[in-house]
Amino acid sequence: MTSLVLTIIAPDKPGLVELLSQTIASHQGNWLESSLSRLAGKFAGILIVSIPEAQAEPLSKALAELDAQGLKVVAERSQEPQLKTAYNSINLALIGHDKPGIVKEISQALTANKVNVERLSTELVSGSMSAEELFKAEAHLLVPDTVDLDDLQQALENIASDLMVDITLN
Repeated sequence: MTSLVLTIIAPDKPGLVELLSQTIASHQGNWLESSLSRLAGKFAGILIVSIPEAQAEPLSKALAELDAQGLKVVAERSQEPQLKTAYNSINLALIGHDKPGIVKEISQALTANKVNVERLSTELVSGSMSAEELFKAEAHLLVPDTVDLDDLQQALENIASDLMVDITLN
């Protein structure tokens, strides 16, 4: 068995998941994990498929042919990397008034501390009192054991003050 990571995008319409799942199943693939969303009129996502090695290339070809039906799929073989260092798993929650650069500032601080973003979800939500748009982010992070969590917290709090957002690590 081998694993394929699929990224997909298409104009949103009913039947896309069925089309994708039927193509995978017809090549003896097993749909393992996915994150699929409607964003700005597009249907986009990422998923992991487990498939017999002999079916990997035929499935990749069949997925590429879905482009004729408006579904763009990119298939990449996956090999789970062996982590060479120990990590702490932490969650980050952020909320504040929306403005350009929030993700850039936070990701720069994380990169400077060798933190790996394992999962990131962002959205704009309406403020409960003011109806202003608030930027909300949730991330699952892998922090190397060599990173002092207090130092990371302080670096993020400094950015939070500059951006006028609230950041919580736990």
